[in-house]
Amino acid sequence: MEGTSWDLALVVFEVWLSVVLGLIVLPAMFGVSLGFTDLYVKALVKTLEWATLRIQRGQKEEDAVPAHLPNGIIEKDDGSMEEEIGELRRSHPKSLAGGDFTLCDAFYFCKKGIESIVEDQVTQRFTSEELASWNLLTRTNNNFHYISVRVTIIWGLGVFIRYCILLPLRVTLAVLGLSWLVIGTTLVGLLPHSNVKTWISDLIHVTCYRICARALSARIRYHNKENHPKKGGICVANHTSPIDIVILANDGCYAMVGQIHGGLMGVIQRSMVRSCPHVWFERSEMKDRHAVAKRLKDHVADKTKQPILIFPEGTCINNTSVMMFKKGSFDIGATIYPVAIKYDPQFGDAFWNSGKYNMVSYLLRMMTSWAIVCNVWYLPPMSLQDGEDAVHFANRVKSAIARQGGLVDLFWDGGLKREKVKESYKEEQQKMYSSMIVGQD
Repeated sequence: MEGTSWDLALVVFEVWLSVVLGLIVLPAMFGVSLGFTDLYVKALVKTLEWATLRIQRGQKEEDAVPAHLPNGIIEKDDGSMEEEIGELRRSHPKSLAGGDFTLCDAFYFCKKGIESIVEDQVTQRFTSEELASWNLLTRTNNNFHYISVRVTIIWGLGVFIRYCILLPLRVTLAVLGLSWLVIGTTLVGLLPHSNVKTWISDLIHVTCYRICARALSARIRYHNKENHPKKGGICVANHTSPIDIVILANDGCYAMVGQIHGGLMGVIQRSMVRSCPHVWFERSEMKDRHAVAKRLKDHVADKTKQPILIFPEGTCINNTSVMMFKKGSFDIGATIYPVAIKYDPQFGDAFWNSGKYNMVSYLLRMMTSWAIVCNVWYLPPMSLQDGEDAVHFANRVKSAIARQGGLVDLFWDGGLKREKVKESYKEEQQKMYSSMIVGQD
């Protein structure tokens, strides 16, 4: 009886492996899609539309969730400091230029302070994007309750499909993809430098990322592929998640730039750098940053090397905004290839809240989501203009990415996620108010 159980388990394993290799891995290696993901996503869309109608029908009018959630809980004025203080001074008609301080001016700063405490523009970018309707995931069920037996049955069926069918399949694909990357790049690293080595390395990298994309049930639409980053350039993109790399590298090879890690990530990094000139560095070492800048210049000077992939925000933002770009990658004189990435939160929240979830927990959430659906836009290449410094160039690229991706363009530094506000920001407000009082520009 025990032997029969082992034989049955072996047969099931062989069938499982044959299906994974034959229907997913091999097509991924050749860049071919059999259409399973498209059919799966279309079925999801129909199911979620049906569930939304049931929810809207089942809820009472006073408890109905609005079809379009507001962007914030506070309606903020868009006027300048001078305009808003002028409104406060209506009962005290004095000229702002060369005027005296009035006590009512303090209300402006109190108002702004309270607004920032309740809802500022920074911290809300590091929480998950709100949904217009429930997507049948328990993790997004905070505002939705029991509606009907049918919706509950569909929800339970979804839990079974995601955890009992999709999760084992996705874990299998992820293990195969990462194993292929580590083993393949390690072996390629033993070959002498040549065009053949570069070709094999590119093939291994692309194949790995395609398999990993299948592990996320990713459906990616690439737009304007004629603007795809070229060798010797720098590709910059908005940053939502670590899987941004998988999304972009699924359509071409890049040289990565990033922080050195330990553990499994460190093993992967060391194997990758053996076959491709990736740039890994320690963020805490300023001297190493200067060395990185030099290595970046040397890399882009060689037109035979793959374009460098950089996320200038330096941290993950929640798929609603683009925050300040660090100027380092815009100060080396290379051609910049902007790329905008926008995820559809209806199928799964791709944002990585690193303060709340570690990498393993985050990947588990991704692999138990319905799917990862996103759009990628390749924008025309951009270069530093005459008389333009690196900061203005970075802002120009950031604005182009925000417009294309339908994202909010913010000037705040994403580093405020972990750091205090710089004194220079406070001093800027003080100088602005002082110039209004003493009448200086």
